[in-house]
Amino acid sequence: MNLIADLSLTDLFGYSATIVLLISFTMNRILNLRVINSIACLLFVVYGFLLSTSWPIIISNSFIFLINIYYLLKKKDIKLDNNCSD
Repeated sequence: MNLIADLSLTDLFGYSATIVLLISFTMNRILNLRVINSIACLLFVVYGFLLSTSWPIIISNSFIFLINIYYLLKKKDIKLDNNCSD
């Protein structure tokens, strides 16, 4: 019996999102955490739509994704500012 083959597409997205989320929390660098966590958020958003539109999952993960992107872009701006002042 192949457990992965027996899973529905919805379940595969849900388990994949969970695994990626857990991996993100093992990161030592906040940059890596935010990037990997953003991938997990996107997987959870897809999962939410596959669950016949589960708005709590979609909304919460969309906002977490946007927060991650905000801080990733903010960090990028800080690096650019530091490089310009050299």
